[in-house]
Amino acid sequence: MLQPSSPPGRRPNPQVPGRAWLMLALATVGFAVNFWAWALLSPLGPRFKDALELSSFEQSLLVAVPVVVGSLGRIPVGALTDRYGGRVMFPLVTAATVVPVLYLGLAGHSSLVALLVGGFFLGIGGTAFAVGVPFVSAWFPPERRGLAIGVFGMGMGGTAVSALTTVKLVDAYGTATPFLVTAGVLVGYAIVAAALLRDAPGRAAPTEPLLNRLAGTLRLRITWQASALYAVAFGGYVAFSVYLPTYLKTGYGLTQADAANRMAGFVLLAVAMRPVGGWLSDRVGPVRVLAGSLAVVVVGALAQSFTPSLAPVGTLACLAMAGALGAGSGATFAFVALLAPPERTGSVTGVVGAAGGLGGFVPPLVMGSLYGAFGSYALGLVLLAVVAAAALVFTVTGVRRAVTHRVPAVVPH
Repeated sequence: MLQPSSPPGRRPNPQVPGRAWLMLALATVGFAVNFWAWALLSPLGPRFKDALELSSFEQSLLVAVPVVVGSLGRIPVGALTDRYGGRVMFPLVTAATVVPVLYLGLAGHSSLVALLVGGFFLGIGGTAFAVGVPFVSAWFPPERRGLAIGVFGMGMGGTAVSALTTVKLVDAYGTATPFLVTAGVLVGYAIVAAALLRDAPGRAAPTEPLLNRLAGTLRLRITWQASALYAVAFGGYVAFSVYLPTYLKTGYGLTQADAANRMAGFVLLAVAMRPVGGWLSDRVGPVRVLAGSLAVVVVGALAQSFTPSLAPVGTLACLAMAGALGAGSGATFAFVALLAPPERTGSVTGVVGAAGGLGGFVPPLVMGSLYGAFGSYALGLVLLAVVAAAALVFTVTGVRRAVTHRVPAVVPH
């Protein structure tokens, strides 16, 4: 007797073992904890600026160093994860992050040089992303990886934990407190991860040397395609989360507290939409989700370039872009999970993650420069719309061809 066929255009929906969901939960917590540590210096930037009499450039450098190191560090860490697996790398990265956190809390906040040294090694925490994506991807079948990696991506909300707690803990208990609390949580997670994390059954570890694998990864088309998309999607999210308080305070005259609260709303919506983007990619394909997300960014950026009133147009435009950037980030890694060779997923993730992290630092510099030159943010927002439009065209042409050629279409019965 013939079995009923799947509906046209739909893939089978295999069952996922409970252990895979446990591994996903553990990885997501680990990502959040490491990102919490990674973001500890940013909320304290203004305080260190006043206490140490730093210039604006020195303050920016202090905040930028851990982010840049964490972004670039994803490249070798992703390749090492391909080789040794998340069971080894997650506890290792977490334990290594404890050292700079304790250093900064106990001795490393008395001078700019000490802060920069601590911030450099604090960047290790930012590499956890490149550990989690290949680890989670190996536990789930291709039809469910978009959702799984999207859920894992919610761990980027660890930066919000840092933003909401660091200054309050310093005010209440002293400068060392948030660092000591974070170090304790890191140690606890490293112990739990070492005891409970397991790599997916059948995971094949590559045997070729690290540099050869990295070189091979850079020759893959998917690496550069996904890097370009992630630089726009996640880079846009990073740029807004960094610059939105300044934009709202300068462009709309909001208080620092009000601007920070609105930025938190932007971040939370983007984080929540990341698994939605992955889930939708499993259902309708990453190309459609990316195209829709980028189209929303184009419209939102153009609308915001006219500096409309915040109630309701400006708020709606910013929140729409937040949701679109979050969904687009999730869809990008659904695209990676679909096309990257399994033995190179970590390496590809490392390069793509680095592109996204670094992509977030160009827009704030451009926005600040343009505002200084013209007294308006309009041109910067128009440039964002142009970049998003270019990414949209690339998605519906080059990315669509890549997915079509690598993933056979389901033939209707």
